[in-house]
Formats: sequence, structure tokens, C-alpha cells
Amino acid sequence: MSTPLTGRPAELRSLIADFLFERLNAKLEKLAEDDPKRVSLREQFVPSAWIEDAARRVGQIQAVTHSLKPIHPDAKGSSLFLEPGSLASLVEVGSHSLGIVFDTDVVGNAAALDVYKFLKLRHEGQSLLTLAIAADADFGAALTDDPITAQAWMAAFAGLAKPRGKLSSHAQAKQIYWPVGSDPHDDGDYHLLAPLYPTSLVHRVYQAVQEDRFSEDAKVARKARKAGEWHERPVHEYSNLAVQKLGGTQPQNISQLNSERRGDNCLLASLPPVWQSLTVKPLFGVKSLFNVYHRRREVRTHARELRRFLESNPASNLKTRQRLDELVNALLDELIQFTAEVRTLDAGWSRDPQCDQLPPAHSAWLDPDAANVHPDDVIERVASDFAHWLNAQLRDPLPMGDPEYLYWCKLAREQIKEYEGEISHEQ
Repeated sequence: MSTPLTGRPAELRSLIADFLFERLNAKLEKLAEDDPKRVSLREQFVPSAWIEDAARRVGQIQAVTHSLKPIHPDAKGSSLFLEPGSLASLVEVGSHSLGIVFDTDVVGNAAALDVYKFLKLRHEGQSLLTLAIAADADFGAALTDDPITAQAWMAAFAGLAKPRGKLSSHAQAKQIYWPVGSDPHDDGDYHLLAPLYPTSLVHRVYQAVQEDRFSEDAKVARKARKAGEWHERPVHEYSNLAVQKLGGTQPQNISQLNSERRGDNCLLASLPPVWQSLTVKPLFGVKSLFNVYHRRREVRTHARELRRFLESNPASNLKTRQRLDELVNALLDELIQFTAEVRTLDAGWSRDPQCDQLPPAHSAWLDPDAANVHPDDVIERVASDFAHWLNAQLRDPLPMGDPEYLYWCKLAREQIKEYEGEISHEQ
């Protein structure tokens, strides 16, 4: 990349150089000025050296619209790239609904995802991947002075969207026996389906939900609705929305789009709404919100299930910790639900003299217009009281002490802060 260029090739070469310069600087900032690694890093990010290495590593990743990895992280079968516009049109919502505008995902070696970020760079409305597939001469000239090498590199980059090897499934992939005949006893009357995760569709759903919940226009529309005023934008609500985390602390190991979502995948409630008229009453004459919270049927059920699990003396391993977290988080989900219900009462309800026994932190947590006393550490106090309450539920048959209290408190603090963050976004 040493020959001076003009026009479009020069613009493309500048685009590439800026990309590499930013990535190099991000790495250098983490090193001391006298760190010997700085020299080798600069050598790696010489454009010709980096592009040659990228052309080699691009074979470690694949562009897809339907991925196997989210089905099971250890599954080794095929993922597919299918243009949504080429799929059969159905009444039901599916990948075909995306049309020609969609986000392509990338799977494979997470260490090679920087190659995809490189190929996503756009010039005059076209990505570098598109230029590589078209064997664009200007792009080739921007890559290197050697036309033969340029063609080889572009061919390597263009292979990103091509399938990898023979199509295959895996023992850890989901499989469905779909009846295609009339005899359920005949194995030949079934077709074996291996469903894949519609990652491009999932990303579009996530973007729509984020827009409807957290965009500035959505906030203004909700504010107008709350004030009883008209607004041109409709307010979209997603009842019983759940979020599935994929990839744990390493979401990039699942895919690029999953990493961009920080592992969040929205699950829309696939059940009809059940309308219930809840009788929500102020917390009169009680000394703790947990006295009322404990009466909830789901709370008693989850607490009983947690007690039985701990009484079984489970092994001290990751599986036990995950199950423990699941059970405690179920109790915390009920606490958040209880909080949301009480907050539907008219603001200021806790000012009633009948609420004098309620701790100030509990009043401030449940009532947005509580009395003048607002402890600075409301979240910490509520989390601490939850931990004390939970220890009390378990202490009779089990030895509960400070280590358990600190762990319950940590889980509660995380859940409560996350809930408050969502509420602040929606206001």
C-alpha cells in the first residue's frame, strides 16, 4: 500500500488506514510507553501486514442469518446465510418479514470478529464486503499495489458469506420429528427438522423493543400519555417481556450481533393476557414491607423451594450456584413485581399516619411522593432488609449467617438497581 493513489482508490485506502489507526491506538493506550509490546503491535498494524493476516483469518468466521450457536453453545453443526427476501412469504412473522434491509450476523472464532468489523466499513453506501464480492478494482488497488494479491485477498473476503463445508447438524442441536404421513407408528412418515436461531430477525426485534422503550420519542409519547395529552407517536408496551442472556460474560462467543446486544435476547410472551383486577392497598400498620411481601403465594412457594434445595445439601459446584441464583432471583422478581403494584397507588399514600411504623427507606422505595425523610441509601437498605428477611426464612432448619446475608444482599442490590435503571429510562 505504498504507491500514491488518487480519487476513489485513495478514499478507500484512507478509510482502511483510519480504521487500523483507531484500533492500534486503542491497544497502545493500554500499554506503558516503554512496553516492548508496542513495537510488535505497530508492526502488526502496518496495513499490508494486517490485511494479509485478515485475509487468512476471515476463513475462521462466517456471515449468517440463521445460527446454531444460540441453540447450544457447544453445537458444531452448520449455520446458514439466507437472503430474507428469497424466503417464501408467510402470514406468520418470520425472517422473510425482514425484506431487503437486515443485519447480517457473524459466527465462528471470536478472535477474528475484527475482520468482520473491517468488512462492514462503508464507502459511498457500500460495505467493503460488497466491494470484495464484486471484485471491485478500486478496492483491490486500495488493498495492495499487486493486482494478483489484491484479487486473492478480495476472494478470501468474499468467502465470508459462503457456506462452510457440507451441511450438518449436531447431537446437541434441537431436532423435531415432523409428521408428513398418516401413520404415527411409521418412522418413514416423519421428516426430521433441525431448527436454527433466526439471529437477524432476533436482532430486528431487539432494535424495535429498544426503540419503543428507550428512545427519546418514546419517552415523550409516554410523558404525553401520562399527562392525558395527544401525541403523534403511539406508545408500544411489551407485557411480560423476558430477556434471555446468551454467552454469559463472553457474548461474542455466540455471535457478533449477540455481542452488540451484550447478550440480551428479547422473549415476547407467547401466551394470551390474563386480566386480573388486583386489589392493591397501602401498607397500613406494618413494620416492614416484607411482612406484606411474604403473604404472596408465589413468594411462599419460591421460599419453600429454596429451603428444600438447601436442605438437600447440594454439592458445592457451579451447577449448585446457578440453581441457587435462579431461586433467589425468582424471589427478587416477586419483590420487583410487588414494588411495581404498590407504586400504582396514588402518590403520597405513605404520608398517612397509619404508615408511621413503616421504615423511611421502605416508604421511599414504594412511594414516589413519600414523606420528607428520604435516606440516601434506599436501595442498599431495601437490599439489606431483603437479605435479613431471607435468612430468617431459612434459619430455622439451616445455619444462616453473614456469608449468606452478604450474598443475598449482593443479588438483591443488582436486581433493584437494574429495575431502577429501567424505570429511569422510561420516565
